[in-house]
Amino acid sequence: MPEIVWTETTRVKAYECDFRGCWKPAVFLQAMQEAAANHAAHLGVGYPQLIERDMAWVLSRVKIQFLDYPRMGEEVVLRTWPRGVQQKLFFTREFEIASAEGRPLALATTGWVLIQPAQRRILPPSALASAQASALPLRDVGALDELLEKIAVPAGLPELGTFEASYNAVDVMGHANSARYIEWLEDCFPFAEHRRRRLDWIQLNFSNEVKPGERMLISAGPEQGGDGEARWFGQGSILPGGTRAFEAAFGWRPESPSG
Repeated sequence: MPEIVWTETTRVKAYECDFRGCWKPAVFLQAMQEAAANHAAHLGVGYPQLIERDMAWVLSRVKIQFLDYPRMGEEVVLRTWPRGVQQKLFFTREFEIASAEGRPLALATTGWVLIQPAQRRILPPSALASAQASALPLRDVGALDELLEKIAVPAGLPELGTFEASYNAVDVMGHANSARYIEWLEDCFPFAEHRRRRLDWIQLNFSNEVKPGERMLISAGPEQGGDGEARWFGQGSILPGGTRAFEAAFGWRPESPSG
């Protein structure tokens, strides 16, 4: 019988940690991607099964609420399940991340689309029926229980940095991996800023892929009239034409004195 709720356990590795000895935010998304891929394969719709039918999953939207950051050597448990189709296009998948002792670490919701890899063409959800023998098991429970809506990025955000989709940024789909966007966005801020605060939550909506060798300009800033801990927005534009690669909304929380 297929497992509707998939559980994976991992241990926080030293190379995944920041200067505090805690998981970096991008590692949450990397672990989520791995669990999603393994569960999809278990359900018969993983990368090996779909690529034979000229289909593949691509992450289109994600929102993560960071509750706590696990430390080096700590055991982490991820639970994930497919929820259903949202906005007639996105296959939603939910995540709960906790310590082995049950301490909540993060909640997340994601939206995936099916594409034809060669043509980069988005396929309708009905295309999945041709790739599996039975209906995809669903669990209509939201971990974060929020809709992944469009992000209205305000105009005039400060330009903070330019990044290239070099060798280490590109994944099996031949474009910059979605977790890399979190790293690039964080690298736009001075180290001193990360000493005094850390990400509280983030939503990323991916519009166009960044291909090998392409450069992307990232702009980001707080909402108008907000302070440093207010709601922030960001966006990435592919150079030189300025094609929108992603939009982001995120929030910070002050770092505790103990770290």
